[in-house]
Amino acid sequence: MAVPKRRMSRSNTRSRRSQFKAALVTLTECANPACKAKHPSHTMCPECGQYGTKAKLRQVVEIEA
Repeated sequence: MAVPKRRMSRSNTRSRRSQFKAALVTLTECANPACKAKHPSHTMCPECGQYGTKAKLRQVVEIEA
């Protein structure tokens, strides 16, 4: 395993850490034409319980009214 030969300075450490930041979650519109709710991509829609694209939309969870 590689081990640093010298200690990294405080300014170099902080410069490196300044690039690491949390990104906002991108929300996508539900593919169900009747729903159109916003949800995180690659997840099931919490409103209608469906997952997939317009071509391959499948019911994953039954949502009670």
